[in-house]
Amino acid sequence: MDVELRHIRAFAAVAHHGSFTRAAEALLITQPALSRTVAQLEKILGVELLDRSSRRIDLTGPGLEFLGHADQVLAALEQGIAAARKDVTIRLGFSWLLPDPWAQRTVTRFEADVGAAVSLVRSDDPLQALRERSVDVALVRGRIRNAPPASRAVHLYDEVRVAVCAADSALAERERLAWSEVPSWPLVVNTRSGTTGPWSFPDGQGPQRTVETGNFDEWLESVAANRGIGIVPEVAQRRINHPAARFVPLTGAPASPVHLVHLPGGQQEMVNRFLDVAVASARGAPRA
Repeated sequence: MDVELRHIRAFAAVAHHGSFTRAAEALLITQPALSRTVAQLEKILGVELLDRSSRRIDLTGPGLEFLGHADQVLAALEQGIAAARKDVTIRLGFSWLLPDPWAQRTVTRFEADVGAAVSLVRSDDPLQALRERSVDVALVRGRIRNAPPASRAVHLYDEVRVAVCAADSALAERERLAWSEVPSWPLVVNTRSGTTGPWSFPDGQGPQRTVETGNFDEWLESVAANRGIGIVPEVAQRRINHPAARFVPLTGAPASPVHLVHLPGGQQEMVNRFLDVAVASARGAPRA
């Protein structure tokens, strides 16, 4: 028996969902049928792809390597189907507040010049979405952390940082905050897509206490609840109007880079054309 597309879809679903039950629900098949399909794949390949020794489903070494190739196959198939239907779309993943006017300018120029569409895909973790091939390009603010192997990054520009605090915080009464003072305040950190965290400071010089959150909304509400202060690109100051939050100018802070990250393969020519337009738009887009 040869490896079939159903084998690859079944294995990828289990690997990404971490559960036969959830994967079966996503594929609209029964769990026993899914288990048999994955077992068939392992028999064909002659290796174990999944570690079933505990209640949690983990990938073996060969399974992790095979998943990368499986994701590429499935992504290429989807893109091939879209191309055949003349329905080419670049999926741009982002976590919060796309930069303006860069995003609007890039989408407008690309769609007008190339004739393809751009789909804006919000994700708490755009790099994970890129790893799963559910987006073609991921917009990443700050230092690139946990990027997929073999991914490539294109620098767009740097953003200015500002501080944000609760309206009833002592910091709200100040005219400015120095970057060197940040570690003395409890720092609320968006661990998935935030630009500022313990990693932003030299070893031993970071914040004395951090409050971890999993996405931008949790981060903002934690700051507004006076759990600590936050550091964010100034685009948030222009576009967020939270009654319980106050923005404070931040002096001496390093700029926060903005990158586009992508994985080779799939509709690479179209991705490259999108990157060219994105870089050109960044150079010509004035920023406050």
